[in-house]
Amino acid sequence: MKHLTDLTDLTRPAHPAHPKLRSVVGAPRPAPARPLDLRVRAQRIQIDELIVDDPRQVLAHAGQAALNDPDTAALLGHDPATPLSLPAAAALLCALYDTDVLTAMGLRLTRHTTRVSASDQQTEPVSLVRSTAPDQEGRAFRPDDRTAG
Repeated sequence: MKHLTDLTDLTRPAHPAHPKLRSVVGAPRPAPARPLDLRVRAQRIQIDELIVDDPRQVLAHAGQAALNDPDTAALLGHDPATPLSLPAAAALLCALYDTDVLTAMGLRLTRHTTRVSASDQQTEPVSLVRSTAPDQEGRAFRPDDRTAG
């Protein structure tokens, strides 16, 4: 019988087949990375320039849109007592629908411009402008692409 005074040296291997036992307590794990708040701000403005292909269709769709959404129509200056002018009708449709729907309503895209401005708190904003316009064949080109001719 062993007494408490006969303690084994724990620094030596417990058994010759296991020369060193690994510690059960592992190395401390690194703290998970927290997202950095760099106070980066970006602003994206998309401008679609459209022309009216079918004025009667635009006026008909805009009249219905003014009935369906009178608040937006009022913001654009529409008075229910007076008929919509063609510019006001086109503006109302542009405020309510995306470009694909507008094409079906008698409007056609002539130019699409995207302006992006980005900065952090220490630097001035960097701006990028990209503009495309469909040509007669339906392809898009960039106005700064110039060919010698």
